[in-house]
Amino acid sequence: MPAVKAARPNEIFAPDEWRTLTRVSPVRGLWLALHGWLVVALAAGGTALAWDWHWLAGLIATPFAIAIIGGRQLGLSILMHEAAHGLLHPNRKINNFAGQWLTGAATGSDLHSYRAYHLTHHKFTQQPEDPDLGLSKPFPTTRASMRRKIIRDLTGQTFFKQRSNQFGVAWKGLRAMLAGSTDTEIAAKRDTSAGTPFNRNGAAGVAAPVTDLDGAKKTTRTVARFLVIQLLVLAISLATLGIIPFLIWLAALATTFQLFLRIRNIAEHACTSTGSGDPFSHARTTYANFWERTTMAPYWVNYHSEHHLFMGVPCYNLAKAHNALMVGGFEERMTIASGYREILKTVTAKAATAS
Repeated sequence: MPAVKAARPNEIFAPDEWRTLTRVSPVRGLWLALHGWLVVALAAGGTALAWDWHWLAGLIATPFAIAIIGGRQLGLSILMHEAAHGLLHPNRKINNFAGQWLTGAATGSDLHSYRAYHLTHHKFTQQPEDPDLGLSKPFPTTRASMRRKIIRDLTGQTFFKQRSNQFGVAWKGLRAMLAGSTDTEIAAKRDTSAGTPFNRNGAAGVAAPVTDLDGAKKTTRTVARFLVIQLLVLAISLATLGIIPFLIWLAALATTFQLFLRIRNIAEHACTSTGSGDPFSHARTTYANFWERTTMAPYWVNYHSEHHLFMGVPCYNLAKAHNALMVGGFEERMTIASGYREILKTVTAKAATAS
């Protein structure tokens, strides 16, 4: 299918206004990354101190800390997304380092792999070629199905499944690295005497199935970075307040981060009228209160329609872009929700209506 239509900023913004909106600060992106880690440290450290003071105080503080840290872990992923667009820092090397090590590695993501498929998502939003289509296609769904998803996220089942798959691929990549194998070498192993490829069982006439070993090696390096960050968090935790801060970090990664990531994914495109005809319909913008911004909508990610309209606008300028669109009378063309609760009701109510 054809690529979705793009917005024309020069028809909406004055040249000076557009230059201001698209200016990438050499400070703000890095500050946001530091902010994310500072919030993690304060939430985890404060909870550890609460446990030291009284077990009841620790028990009360822990779920709040897990929620706050899960929101910052999502925030670090959002900042990696900024780096994928080159918006975290104007210097490309600094941008990529921050996106790879300061943000993406914390949750086990690879900046360069993410960049490749994410730009395809922007080009073919909600079209068959969209690699993110699976995130919105299952919706609407039933309330029972949504409850099961939430339970899987909050009990660590989603985390365990995803990490098991990732670590399994990484193990294959590590073995290939140690053996010195590559995709090209495997593809070249054929019976040249007869000119006919052989499969793994030696049967002629079928090309040998090739495992994506180069991709597996990339996953190995991604997992290695992830483990390095986890070890650093563990070391800092043990050197300061003991094991509790690290356990809270890990608990958040396995539970609330997964839930907030799911809700954010649902909010962006599920049950919208996205299509190739109108660029203002490619995504949903969601108004977020303080608690939602702390958890499932960090760093202005709720302005997703504006992000799809203007990919060159850094996250810290998306609210300004939104205000300009409202003043310009574009609200009627956009999909805007009053909050994340409304979206969850929408994606389940439609399923109930359909049934």
